[in-house]
Amino acid sequence: MRIAFSHISRRLWAGGFNYQRNLFAALGRFRPGEFVPVVFAGNTADENELAELAATPGVEVVRSAAFDGQPGLAAALGLGLDPGAAAAFRSARADVVVEAARFFGWRLAIPAVAWIPDLQHRSLPQLFPRTARWRREIGFRVQMASGRTIMLSSESAFRDFKAYYPHARNRVSVVRFATQPPAALLNTDPSEVIATYGLPENYFYLPNQFYRHKNHQLVVDALTILKERGANVVVCASGSTEDRREPGYYEQVNAQVRERGLDAHFRHVGTIPLSHVYALLRASTALINPSRFEGWSTTVEEAKSFGVPMILSDLDVHKEQTDGAARYFGVNDPVALADHLMQVSQEARGLVVRNVVPHQDDSVRAFAASFAATMRRAAGQEISEPVAR
Repeated sequence: MRIAFSHISRRLWAGGFNYQRNLFAALGRFRPGEFVPVVFAGNTADENELAELAATPGVEVVRSAAFDGQPGLAAALGLGLDPGAAAAFRSARADVVVEAARFFGWRLAIPAVAWIPDLQHRSLPQLFPRTARWRREIGFRVQMASGRTIMLSSESAFRDFKAYYPHARNRVSVVRFATQPPAALLNTDPSEVIATYGLPENYFYLPNQFYRHKNHQLVVDALTILKERGANVVVCASGSTEDRREPGYYEQVNAQVRERGLDAHFRHVGTIPLSHVYALLRASTALINPSRFEGWSTTVEEAKSFGVPMILSDLDVHKEQTDGAARYFGVNDPVALADHLMQVSQEARGLVVRNVVPHQDDSVRAFAASFAATMRRAAGQEISEPVAR
């Protein structure tokens, strides 16, 4: 089965890019020869990103001007078809199309699955400009009205979907993402990476892009409390500072870091190689994710794959992902976060480098099986394995 995907830029959405990369690797490993992911990218797409995806066995990359921006969106909404994209899908003999933040029209002759990672715009509407919020809402509604199979990433998202769209009659599948870190990216010595960024042996890791809903400000507030207590706690943050919805957000957070004298405690190392991300994660005292909203957190999933301790906001989806096996705090409670950081820091005993946990293959195999069943059901094929919904 040939499955069409639109390329997701790592620069704009690292979680989406990593989702695709991990999905393709999981299919290649646990469903060999069963699926061919075909990634459609514009002519201006990043060559290194596409090369990384194409390096996964079985993955094909197709470049087309139809995927530069969203040139066919008006036609997809008004006439029912994005003709450029539809022609590219036909030429590549696609059997199923996965729509991620893009609608190709209700007249698309190929079965389509709408992947909706989360419904953040409904839960946190204040974080979206009005036009962006309505663009997203209209996009989801036309996908539902077009009879798409809906693919969600968590039971939490499924509950939101039922609450916000109670009259939707679409088939819905919950496909819970799992990650298998590539062995080639685990050869980097964490000690060398820690030294490269001038970090102490004990540090907390926050690898989230600087979006407001990722709630970096709460971490700055918690570090302020710890500084007042005389505790020397270091948080290393990495990730892109670019947010098209709110271009100045990173500068706001960074200004608070400087004004409060937290430069030694909050270290942002920028966008770094994935091998460095894994090295810092494996050796961290704990992962922090203070996010106000997640569909299914990539950073949490990666921490789970190494058995890294986690300190997380008390979202339902975080508890679902970790089965309660983490420390939790309220999204507006810097004191609780400060208490967790202080206690875990006091319990830390030097550098510990973790490896992939033994049962990780089972999680990734289940992810591949659930995705496979969803695609086959969308294509009208008989399936012998259950799907989540």
